[in-house]
Amino acid sequence: MRIATYNVNGIKARLPRLIEWLDEQKPDIVCLQELKSSDETLPIADIEAAGYKGVWHGQKGFNGVAILARGETPVEVQKGLGGEPEDEHSRYIEADIFGIRVASIYLPNGNPQPGPKFDYKLRWFERLTARAAELMALEIPVVLAGDYNVIPTDDDIANPKAMADDALMQPESRAAFRKLAALGLTDALEARHPKGRLWTFWDYQAGAWQRDAGFRIDHLMLSPEAADRLVAAGVDKEYRGREKASDHAATWIELD
Repeated sequence: MRIATYNVNGIKARLPRLIEWLDEQKPDIVCLQELKSSDETLPIADIEAAGYKGVWHGQKGFNGVAILARGETPVEVQKGLGGEPEDEHSRYIEADIFGIRVASIYLPNGNPQPGPKFDYKLRWFERLTARAAELMALEIPVVLAGDYNVIPTDDDIANPKAMADDALMQPESRAAFRKLAALGLTDALEARHPKGRLWTFWDYQAGAWQRDAGFRIDHLMLSPEAADRLVAAGVDKEYRGREKASDHAATWIELD
């Protein structure tokens, strides 16, 4: 079973690339982020024509997450995270599909830091960790997949100095990621590629793609019941180089 996470950076703008990838790679479960579309304007018919059904949590113009499954409709468990009722950002959706609890996550960027956006990022991380603890207590296969907007270590970026002041690399961001993992979650890509140097994002600016100056911010975190079934993990890097591609590449795992 292949489970992927993919920040599409605008589902309508990237729809040809998304459909192309779905057709060529045929993942079983897909977590999408940064849809930048309301529920009313999502291209659901195109997705269904490609053989996928989904649950959606859209938002006009920015954010937005979804979970797709090939041939079956995921059963929605919840949208959003508790702990901050006034938060209306569409950044989290959770569903059951094929015997696995899956969440699609779009963690706040947090820039500029310090400031209110960085504070919001850290609060959101705390809320995610609280939900993850509840899921871990269920002792079921869980996959928390998405754009975490955290570069976990200096081995996860081509040029650490270039982003030393960025919210994605601050000690507080990295500590929050470690606290989440400390619940007993496995970072699937790190487990399969322990030497790092595996990127999931390349900026549109400064020839980052051409220079392979990327970093890793898209993560699939697995409960022990899912990690025991992990057989492979990787990045569909080649798709980043196609015309009008997202600045992220789809990142995936395979479970036995």
